[in-house]
Amino acid sequence: MGKKEKFYVVWEGHTPGIYTKWSDCKVAIHGYAGAKFKSFESFDLARNAYNGNYEDYKGKSKSKTSLTPEQIAKIGEPNLYSIAVDAASSGNPGIMEYRGVDTQTEEQLFHQGPFPQGTNNIGEFLALVHGLAYLKKENSDRILYTDSRIAMGWVQQKTCKTKLERNAKNKKMFDLVDRAILWLKKNKYTTKIVKWETKAWGEIPADFGRK
Repeated sequence: MGKKEKFYVVWEGHTPGIYTKWSDCKVAIHGYAGAKFKSFESFDLARNAYNGNYEDYKGKSKSKTSLTPEQIAKIGEPNLYSIAVDAASSGNPGIMEYRGVDTQTEEQLFHQGPFPQGTNNIGEFLALVHGLAYLKKENSDRILYTDSRIAMGWVQQKTCKTKLERNAKNKKMFDLVDRAILWLKKNKYTTKIVKWETKAWGEIPADFGRK
C-alpha cells in the first residue's frame, strides 16, 4: 500500500500557504519562532483550515486529563516545532524498540529495533541520543521532547545507569549504548531537551500505543 498523501497548512511561517510536500513545508517554518502549521488528509480540509483559525485546528490531547483548565493553561501548549521520542518494552527486560517522530505531523524520522532483550529506560536513553544526533546532523534548531525524566538524567550525566547485565542476547543493543555514550562525550549540542507533559497533552506523539 502506498504512502497516504498529506497536505500541510502553514498559517504563520516564512511563507504561509498550503503545501503538498513536507520538505516544502519544513522550509516554510524552519527557524521561524512560533510557527503555526498542521497536516491534513485532503486538500479540501487543508483549504478550509487555511481559511480558518489555527486555534480551531491545532493539535489536541490524545487522552483525557485530570488537570483543571487552569493547570493546563499554566503548562501551555506543546511546541510543535520539535521532534518527540519514545520507547516500548514488552517486559522488563523484554523485546524493546524506540523511535523519533515529527511532533506535528507524526512522520516517523527514525526507528531502531526490536531488540530481543532491553528495558524501557535504555530505549528512552537511546532514543534521546539518537534524536540529538539526528537534529545536529540536520542542523535543526527544533527542540526534543521525551516523557522520561530518567533518560533526561542519563543524557545529562553522559551515561546509562541500567542494572541490566550484558550478555550475547543483548549485545547489539549494548553496542548502541556504548556508541551513544561515546557520542555524548565527543559532541556538543545546543538542542533543548524538554519533558513532555503527558497529563496535559496526552501520550507523546512517538508513543507506540501499547498502553
